[in-house]
Amino acid sequence: MNRTQWAWVLSVLGVLLLLAAPVGLNNNPYMIHIATVALFYAILASSWSLLAGYAGQFSFAHMAFMAIGGYTAGLAGKFFHFSSAPTGTCSEFSVGGTWVVLLNASGDNCLEQAGEALANATVTPVPPLLGIILGTLMGGLFGLLVGMLVLRLRRTYLALFTIGFSEIIRVALNAEIDITDGPNGLELMPLFPDGLNIFGFAFGPADKIPPYYAMLLLFLVSMVLMYWLAMSRFGLFVRALREDEEAAAALGVHTVRYKVLVFVITSMIAAAAGAVFAHFIGVITPNVLMILQMSLVIAMAVIGGMESLIGAAIGAIIIQFGLEFLRINFNIGPIEVDMTTWRLVFFGLLLMLTLRFWNNGLISPIIQWFTRSGFAEESVAKRQQAPAR
Repeated sequence: MNRTQWAWVLSVLGVLLLLAAPVGLNNNPYMIHIATVALFYAILASSWSLLAGYAGQFSFAHMAFMAIGGYTAGLAGKFFHFSSAPTGTCSEFSVGGTWVVLLNASGDNCLEQAGEALANATVTPVPPLLGIILGTLMGGLFGLLVGMLVLRLRRTYLALFTIGFSEIIRVALNAEIDITDGPNGLELMPLFPDGLNIFGFAFGPADKIPPYYAMLLLFLVSMVLMYWLAMSRFGLFVRALREDEEAAAALGVHTVRYKVLVFVITSMIAAAAGAVFAHFIGVITPNVLMILQMSLVIAMAVIGGMESLIGAAIGAIIIQFGLEFLRINFNIGPIEVDMTTWRLVFFGLLLMLTLRFWNNGLISPIIQWFTRSGFAEESVAKRQQAPAR
């Protein structure tokens, strides 16, 4: 098979494997939970790969955009409700016959104060799907602001700026206890609060299988979008920015537009993943913005292959499962090795070896070996068949 056929075969097999994963994991809730978290990190690692590996924008703000998406979805569900009748006590406005109600952040429950006004009314919080959409849009808005601010920054200065931005977001979320519940974390409703009935199967709000497929759908959509962008003129232009921004500008590439666009697109993908993940876990805390979490995403992308979207995604999935399996302690004679700590040492050692000996990661070369099989022979044959000039 040629390289195109190999790429299609591997892609189809990968999708089928992900679709059948809950069955292969024997419907084990714990393993399905880990698989869902692995897909979450795969989305983050691959989108960061598009930003840093393709566009050369080494940002530490990716987890901040993820948190913005999660907190926006959580705050929408906490403070906004839909009512079929006006309350008369809350801040509200009408949209097409439905009243959008804003609750008071001070703790006064204006819905309870409404009393008889809502006796026959239907009041529901913002559904998770709408919260996810709002979180994605908010992530894009912040991505636009950050992208505009870092236009002239590169490498070290860009990294330092985005670290500062993440810390500002973390401190703000930690301090606003009345709004975000501070370090205790903001609680969110389940991804499917009323359960789900599909194809004759009934799932409750706490079941792991529906959120797994929701995260899988987001993963597949984001991968298709990013691959389409990477193979288009957009991908060509952002790679030109990575190699030499001045030369790209001299050749007519609108550097400002594409630097901002890549920030906005990857920010929206990270925010969408954060919103879905927050609803899946049921709580989001400022700790997700700690530098260790961002370092984990970067390490997953580096080990998988920074310049390969699918390599970064596979690397994230393998590493997430590996870190979970390495939690098992073992004994060396009378000494018990606590793997909850030492597993991070092995992970760090793997990262160091990858950076030293395999610059393009561990997964990406394997993918290239399959997908580029016969590429050199094909190129030579085409040159030999070309008519002489």
